[in-house]
Amino acid sequence: MRVIVTGASGMIGQGVLRECLLDADVTGVLTLGRTPTGQRHAKLTELAHRDFLDYSSIEDRLTGYDACFFCLGVSSVGMNEADYTRITYDYTLAAARTLVRLNPDMTFIYVSGAGTDSTASGRTMWARVKGRTENDLLALTDRAFMFRPGLIQPRHGIRSRTRAYRIAYAVAAPLFPVLRRLFPGVATTTEVLGRAMINVALRGAPARVLESRDINAVGAST
Repeated sequence: MRVIVTGASGMIGQGVLRECLLDADVTGVLTLGRTPTGQRHAKLTELAHRDFLDYSSIEDRLTGYDACFFCLGVSSVGMNEADYTRITYDYTLAAARTLVRLNPDMTFIYVSGAGTDSTASGRTMWARVKGRTENDLLALTDRAFMFRPGLIQPRHGIRSRTRAYRIAYAVAAPLFPVLRRLFPGVATTTEVLGRAMINVALRGAPARVLESRDINAVGAST
């Protein structure tokens, strides 16, 4: 299986990329983003691209892939709805429409979030925008899957680029194992999230919208 990973420099993307490079079923990985990750691996190709609304200049580099793990995203804190929509909705749909057109059998997995509003009409801005994004991806292709993780524990030295998040994760680290064991619907890890994406791309999933409990179950399967 050959996969594309977006947002590979972020915390979730780093975890997904790590699992892809370790997995024998993944034979090639293309990272797509504005800056390279700096990693070196025989399976890894990095493609720098700055315009997340237009991929016409690189379409020849985006064919022959079986899955896209779309990990690009941004916190809504301090953002107005127009700017958040451009990154969360416009960037995601521009990539999905291009990649699915070039690779009709591609599995497209979108990292959404717990609490996303499927009605896309609620009062919470980020949940409403993500709900619209999910809905249009699900309508675009029957091989689209929405991942809605809640709390995510970074593993294997992976760190968030946001200082406040790094501090929060460090403080909460001792609690994560307890949360995952007692409340599997609340917390997961970057490792399990990456494994779950690979497993869904290879074998599908019982539902097209996966919450943390589902992600943990799929990520633990072999």
